[in-house]
Amino acid sequence: MTYRLSVLDQTPIAEGATAAAALVNTLDLARTCDALGYDRYWLAEHHASPGLAGAAPEALIGPVALATKRIRVGSGGIMLPHYSPFKVAETFALLSALAPNRIDLGVGRAPGSDQRTAFALQRDRSKRMPHDDFPNNLAEMIAYLDDAMPADHPFAALGNTMPSGGGETQVWLLGSSTDSAIWAGEAGLPYCIADFINSDGVPLARIYREHFKPSLHLAKPHLMVATWAIAAQTRAEAERLSLPASMMFAHLIRGELIQVPSVEKAQQWSVANPAAPARRRVTLGSPSEVRTQLDAMAADYGADEVMLVNIMSDHGARMRSYELIAAEYGLAALAQAA
Repeated sequence: MTYRLSVLDQTPIAEGATAAAALVNTLDLARTCDALGYDRYWLAEHHASPGLAGAAPEALIGPVALATKRIRVGSGGIMLPHYSPFKVAETFALLSALAPNRIDLGVGRAPGSDQRTAFALQRDRSKRMPHDDFPNNLAEMIAYLDDAMPADHPFAALGNTMPSGGGETQVWLLGSSTDSAIWAGEAGLPYCIADFINSDGVPLARIYREHFKPSLHLAKPHLMVATWAIAAQTRAEAERLSLPASMMFAHLIRGELIQVPSVEKAQQWSVANPAAPARRRVTLGSPSEVRTQLDAMAADYGADEVMLVNIMSDHGARMRSYELIAAEYGLAALAQAA
């Protein structure tokens, strides 16, 4: 096996269910993925969504870390433009103190919402926040965590006030654009490409490697690709389980946000809407078919890690998908050997 496998959880809310129920499912899935041998379990940030409960990954990481034993737990990701770099650094240093050497801080620039919601998230509503200050805010956040703030910086003394005892918080940059690839490389950070958002992201891997500069934390480029994946006993069943997410995506691009519909409702919808836009790249099929597709994608990117994400209304089927993939790769035995 040339790449590691991890999980991105968007905490989906099934139609008719509550966010509370979705959070119970997240804890259940995290414990399962920990036992199955997955490497990381990341929690997404989405705001004002009736179908995704993960509005605050920083609030979920602690409970997930305490509910698991060995898996790394992190954010996929924290949308840094909404927050103070100092607040983010302080929060994740505290999480690392709670679960030493198991916390990942994945950060991104996307709003994780529509523009109105992004504006509502601002503390100062007198003007829209600039987007070109992201590299500076990223550097400031890392400097707090490393206690490496330049001596002449007005906040220089704050670095050594971070909660201690948690070892290193591993910082990742997430993205699906040329800018993020360049910033990750120049900062010497591991980089996660959101293939499930931009399935034409292979050139970003080259850009990241071309711009990479060794840092205190990373001597050479380290790349992860996050992609959509559903496994079932047959390809037909995997395709059927993918229909709720297809229905959600079609509504999303029309500006309509919905809860995750049942498979049966999504089947009826797909028959009535045969010309609905297709989702981005989807890896699905039997476990062996999924592995063949993931192998090809990882080779295209030259990926060191692959992170799997899906949205399903049936929690049992979602759990089973991750179980089938883990068994196909023999993850439990690999984790035990490691």
